[in-house]
Amino acid sequence: MRRRLAELRGGPDVPPRPLDARALAALAANPGCRRRALLDGAGVDKTALASALGSPAPFGQSQFALVRGNSFEARVTADGGAELIGLLCARTEGGALTPPDPGDVAVPDLAADGPAGRAARTRIELEKATAAGGWALLRHPMVAVEIAGSTAFLEPDAVAVRPDGGWTVVEIKSFPILDGSADPAKVGAAARQAAVYALALGGLPGGAERVRAEALLVCPKDFSNLPTAAAVDLRKQLAATRRQLARLTRLDEIAGSVPEGTCFDPALPTGELVAAVDTVPAEYAPECLASCELAFHCRAQARTAGSVAALGRAVRGELGGLTTIGAVLAAARGDDADAAGTTAAAIADVGGLGDGGPDADPAAVALRRAARLRTEALAEAGYGTGVTGGAEDGAAGCP
Repeated sequence: MRRRLAELRGGPDVPPRPLDARALAALAANPGCRRRALLDGAGVDKTALASALGSPAPFGQSQFALVRGNSFEARVTADGGAELIGLLCARTEGGALTPPDPGDVAVPDLAADGPAGRAARTRIELEKATAAGGWALLRHPMVAVEIAGSTAFLEPDAVAVRPDGGWTVVEIKSFPILDGSADPAKVGAAARQAAVYALALGGLPGGAERVRAEALLVCPKDFSNLPTAAAVDLRKQLAATRRQLARLTRLDEIAGSVPEGTCFDPALPTGELVAAVDTVPAEYAPECLASCELAFHCRAQARTAGSVAALGRAVRGELGGLTTIGAVLAAARGDDADAAGTTAAAIADVGGLGDGGPDADPAAVALRRAARLRTEALAEAGYGTGVTGGAEDGAAGCP
């Protein structure tokens, strides 16, 4: 299997890109995307791949943001982690925890050779810290987790061990908490990443009983470099992430469906690369634009194919078996075929065009009703009345 994955990314001399918590959170949010699952599992550099495909993704942090983030993390974890543990005591468990005295927080050395060695060292030090019955702070531990038949090594910012043996995931972010509030989207992303770390820690011996379903989010206060923190409830994210990751198709199954000789090396000619990527089906949704480097490429394909996926998961869910814009317009008109290429057989697959009978598709019925209401409204306003999706009758095309 490792040989096959190495072939997919360009050969054994091409080092794999590590699968991190951010990527796993994105996979969990879209478990049906076999394309992303295979590329991430094979360690393909999706940023370089997107650029080679002609659809570069505007991801990544500026050098200034990276330096500021590293500086802030060093500030938070300085002095043996006493300030960070103090924030943990103040912000979790309703502030009932007693902060330790300076110097009473153990900070074990987690250095080891390679990710597997670091993961083993982390497991040993977690067991020691738990058995010691005191406060401990593990900075940048390494945890291994099995995802879709592939092993991923994850590196949380920190894990705090309490005297009662509990483990708390600590996420240190450089976005500010202004007047007690932070950007909800960024907080949500941090919570999803923390949930992935918590699930990985829960897979260690005894971890399921020790990992707290509450993470500590540490951010700069207002516009300063002083740290403040907030407790983040992970129960919802844990349940959703656990369920979604369990739905991921096994990597060997996806790789087995790809033709022999397929390669995702960004150095290949664009035509060959596009053909290679097209061998793996994608499950595009507009939400991918915020988390996947190939989102622009997949969006262009969805638009070219006239797929309703380009309109969002909510719209796609409401439309049921109508999977193309052409089929939707044909259902709204009640036509037997759509000029864009939708066949009567494809429309019949969803139970008819909505004549109101017992076998009519509910989505088609709703579309017919919406088309009638639109026609009436346009007629009263003195405009055209066709349902074609074109500009001549006031209808907007596919976005």
